[in-house]
Amino acid sequence: MSNINSKKSIAIFENEPVRRVWLEKEEKWVFSLVDIIRILAKNDRPRKYWNDLKTKLKQEGSQLSEKIGQLKMKSPDGKFYDTDVADVETILRLVQSIPSPKAEPFKLWLAKVGYERLRETVDPEIGVNRARGNWLMLGRSVKWIEQRMRGQEIRNKLTDYWANHEISEEDEFAALTNIIHKEWSGLNVQEHKKLKNLKGHNLRDNMTEAELIFTSLAELSTRHIAEKDLAIGFKKNTVSAKKGGGVAGRARQDFEKLSGQKVISSNNFISPQNKKLIH
Repeated sequence: MSNINSKKSIAIFENEPVRRVWLEKEEKWVFSLVDIIRILAKNDRPRKYWNDLKTKLKQEGSQLSEKIGQLKMKSPDGKFYDTDVADVETILRLVQSIPSPKAEPFKLWLAKVGYERLRETVDPEIGVNRARGNWLMLGRSVKWIEQRMRGQEIRNKLTDYWANHEISEEDEFAALTNIIHKEWSGLNVQEHKKLKNLKGHNLRDNMTEAELIFTSLAELSTRHIAEKDLAIGFKKNTVSAKKGGGVAGRARQDFEKLSGQKVISSNNFISPQNKKLIH
């Protein structure tokens, strides 16, 4: 099972995260089986439980194991490991082998989130409206939401370029993103998150409008430079990332000099005293 041209995200079942990947070629979601075991079996060693269940299914002659693949997924320690994944149809059959009071509500939830991207593929406006609604419920302003969504579109075009030009490993995507961020802001991603006191929270969802604008400028510049230079592979895209981030970095310095305002901010959306400052 390949993760090239795929999209990764987190789905939430009763406040529990489930890692998933959208496979572009197959046009379907696949989900982390260890995450599902953790939720259904309420087991503090979900990986061992899953390995034991796999062995049991094989001994019983089940063919479900043939439908299970592996993809690299980010673990809580921040590293990427090969993780067993399966599609909705396979998981619905596996759930029958896991005694759990949550089995029925989980199957209903799984059917919903497994179908979600198919609807959005046919009608992308569904996904856009869902994201906008979520941000409004979290208290973001309309102005901030529009900037966040424009920035995401720019980001998607850049990552699509990378994926189509021999950047396929998750750590390479992260490294290039970090280079761009360091060049425009003077901080790497982790340093910026630390400044904002973010632990496990999305940095972009806690950026000010100015931070979003300069992030977008850096990523837009990177893509156009990469296209001009025909950057292929990690090494050449590293050069484009430095150039693109540098464009936004120089613009940030000019902005700060002329306006007297700093772009990089410690403000975030998770601290009540900062929410009113970030809009």
